[in-house]
Amino acid sequence: MTEGGRGERDGESGQDHEGGGRDDGGGGRADGIDRADTSGPAAGKRSAARSLARLWPYVRPVAVRLFGSAGVAVLASCLSLLIPLVLKWLVDGPVARHDPAGVWLGGGLVLLLGVLEAGLFGVRRWLVARPMASLEAHLRRDLYQRLQRLPVAFHDRWGSGQLLSRGTNDLQILRMFLTFPLVFLAVNSATIVVGFAILLTQQWTLGLILLVPVVPLVVLCSYFESRYSLAARRAQDQIGDLTTLVEESVLGIRIIKAFGRHRSQARAFRDQSHALRRTELRKAALLGDLWAVITGLPDVALGAALVAGCVQVCDGTVSAGTLVAFLSTALTLRWPVESLGWLLSLSNEAATAADRYFEVMDTPVPPDAPEDDEGRADGGQAADCAEAEADRAADGIRFSGVRFRYPDAPAGTPDLLTGIDLHIRSGETMALVGATGSGKTSLTTLIPRLYEVSAGRITLDGADAASMRRDRLRSLVATAFEDPTLFSASVRENVLMGAPDASDEELRRALAIAQCGFVHDLPDGVETQVGEQGLSLSGGQRQRLALARAVVGRPRFLVLDDPLSALDVHTEALVEAALRQVLATTTALVVAHRPSTVQLADRVALLSRGRIAAVGTHRELLATSAEYRWLMSGGTDERSAA
Repeated sequence: MTEGGRGERDGESGQDHEGGGRDDGGGGRADGIDRADTSGPAAGKRSAARSLARLWPYVRPVAVRLFGSAGVAVLASCLSLLIPLVLKWLVDGPVARHDPAGVWLGGGLVLLLGVLEAGLFGVRRWLVARPMASLEAHLRRDLYQRLQRLPVAFHDRWGSGQLLSRGTNDLQILRMFLTFPLVFLAVNSATIVVGFAILLTQQWTLGLILLVPVVPLVVLCSYFESRYSLAARRAQDQIGDLTTLVEESVLGIRIIKAFGRHRSQARAFRDQSHALRRTELRKAALLGDLWAVITGLPDVALGAALVAGCVQVCDGTVSAGTLVAFLSTALTLRWPVESLGWLLSLSNEAATAADRYFEVMDTPVPPDAPEDDEGRADGGQAADCAEAEADRAADGIRFSGVRFRYPDAPAGTPDLLTGIDLHIRSGETMALVGATGSGKTSLTTLIPRLYEVSAGRITLDGADAASMRRDRLRSLVATAFEDPTLFSASVRENVLMGAPDASDEELRRALAIAQCGFVHDLPDGVETQVGEQGLSLSGGQRQRLALARAVVGRPRFLVLDDPLSALDVHTEALVEAALRQVLATTTALVVAHRPSTVQLADRVALLSRGRIAAVGTHRELLATSAEYRWLMSGGTDERSAA
């Protein structure tokens, strides 16, 4: 939601809150949804493999190098399995015959195999480093693009920290998984299969002893996966909550300090940090238990195989070299077996990260006009004709039976706007007046389709806004809200967001209209960086820059939500005088709370109980509407607004 819309809804304590149905914290809402997903019945049916398989479209372009790196790693691992065979030859051959030359040869072979193994692992790393970094960048790009296309209602429900953690921490987890754990799950599995084949070939009776722990290990791994995935999801959600808290504390540091709330914020941070710590300790305990079992059972089996092998050597049924090779191979397989628990934990964390990523990517983007994407080429001529016809109509802005309720409103709550019928003539400036909570800001957000109407239609010069491409619609409509948002960029970049192709002359004109002469006193003029949220500027300065951003592109339709509320009376008078020139050449809707702002308008519309209660000039409404008189008098008139 835009900052202006958010500000009014927070202040609308009556009908708007009832109709909006928003929770107090977006992060809490999103977090609640996330955790419900991980604790319900569906969570038990979740498949880590299916979650990770959804990454295939991103993996496909780098699949050759990824699979190549896995093949190289398998080859390197198999080379390590040849070393025990060389040891068998050494013990049964040169050592038994007391042949020094053969010992040197065997030692050279072992060294050569070790060097080749190390070199191949280096090649594996080279193969995947750059492609995996590119894959992470593509994932992040697509996530950011999806967030830009999702409606404002989506962002109302989600805490910013939850989205930030998905775009940073979760994607790093996925990149690391594809770079290392995924490859080594395949490599270690292949190594175990080849290694046990060698063990059974060398001495099948001893090999069977080592195979005994396989069944309990499979059962324990399955048990571990189901519990670890829940803990991993909870931890990543809690990281999102913590990120939201930190971000809000940084952005709201002035409020925190002004009200002396640093201790309560510190307590909130401590509580969430401790909750995350408990979850991480739970993960560590699960992993520790699994690691103990995965390490302990094979060691017991190896000890039993060692005793049995020694007995067979003493009986003369097995050579000493065979026992040495068997034990060396078994010890070589120890790390691949022990690492399975660790690799499974990383796989579950990656699957959880993939689930969180695709939660956003699976959120549907509201449909646009057919020509918005694929149909743009075919429908371009028809759209141009429709726009030309709309230009001839010059009908201004028309609301016809418009109803609206916020998408997150609880079922059964009444609509906020219950049937708006209003016509703003072409070239006219209409002031919108109403009590706090009447839905003025909500009405203004419907024109550029920040929210979609629940019923009815809005037309701009005769063209239905709902059937227009959003990019085209928003090039026609410019907005400025009461609580402006500026970005960590220069003054020029912030203002030219309203018209990226505007010239320097148009920039100077917009700054002059908004009385932004202060920018010339900044260290670098219009190139000065205003800082995050523009907090290096005063509220009035930010508001004037937002107004300049709205008028720089000479929009056909202008929507202003009390854009002068933070100005002193002298600056307000100067801005109003300059703004009249802009309003004379556009069709405008201006939300007004003060008589001085109302004076900018040709006519005034009174919004009450979800409908337009009266329309007329300022003088006419003063004479005919008690509610309007009450609003314009600042609530000092004793007569009831009803």
